[in-house]
Amino acid sequence: MKTIVSRLIHSKPSVPGLYAMAPSRNGRCLSTVSDKVDGPFKVEEAETVDVPPPPTEKLLVLGGNGFVGSHICREALDRGLTVASLSRSGRSSLHDSWANNVIWHQGNLLSSDSWKEALDGVTSVISCIGGFGSNSYMYKINGTANINAIRSASEKGVKRFVYISAADFGMANYLLQGYYEGKRAAETELLTKFPYGGVILRPGFIYGTRTVGGMKLPLGVVGSPMEMVLQHAKPLNQLPLVGPLFTPPVNVTAVAKVAVRAATDPVFPPGIIDVHGIVRYSQQKSR
Repeated sequence: MKTIVSRLIHSKPSVPGLYAMAPSRNGRCLSTVSDKVDGPFKVEEAETVDVPPPPTEKLLVLGGNGFVGSHICREALDRGLTVASLSRSGRSSLHDSWANNVIWHQGNLLSSDSWKEALDGVTSVISCIGGFGSNSYMYKINGTANINAIRSASEKGVKRFVYISAADFGMANYLLQGYYEGKRAAETELLTKFPYGGVILRPGFIYGTRTVGGMKLPLGVVGSPMEMVLQHAKPLNQLPLVGPLFTPPVNVTAVAKVAVRAATDPVFPPGIIDVHGIVRYSQQKSR
């Protein structure tokens, strides 16, 4: 961008003369103090000054080569963002054209030395990191790994951090104790480190077309009808013990849309967004 700076230099800069000017017919200035005719104002053009363009938003997606993460990367690219992804395997195995526009990083969130450079220039982070296994493993992946990322992002001055967590399924939580304890520990850390820019999404079952080993599984065949039914059965969520099992599924596209908006919209409210909130925000027009 080129900005042309001009300045006006008067031939006689005396203060009384400036206050004692009267215009004449020929556009020159006549002094009321004397009969002397002042010359016209001289315009001197300065050199052009280079003004750098405003910085672009750079989004880092943790786990960008997974089911949810890949949809988030694609949504962010569609919105014109610079997108980077960090995962243990690095580049996505997907051969879709959008994958060529992502900056792929390989690293382990449990070993900070291998991935901290991925945060350079990043303005917002979305974490899709999670996994299943033994209780200790689940706590490390869902809890410790995300806590490391949250702390590092805070130290780097990242503005907003969105965490894809999980809905509370009541009794089912005890069967996956390490999973949910890790998720809740990461949530607590996020709300502490990012009180004004931290957003937690708590979807239940996320459906959509999932690619596994080159095959595409249309999970929407099951998820979409369930969502339509359970969206209108919200009072069932209040039933003791079994209520959370009626949490409706949500489309992966809706999760991606809300996650990217939460990561980039400075007025998006911080805090916890449940399944119904995700659906509501996904139906709103982007700013």
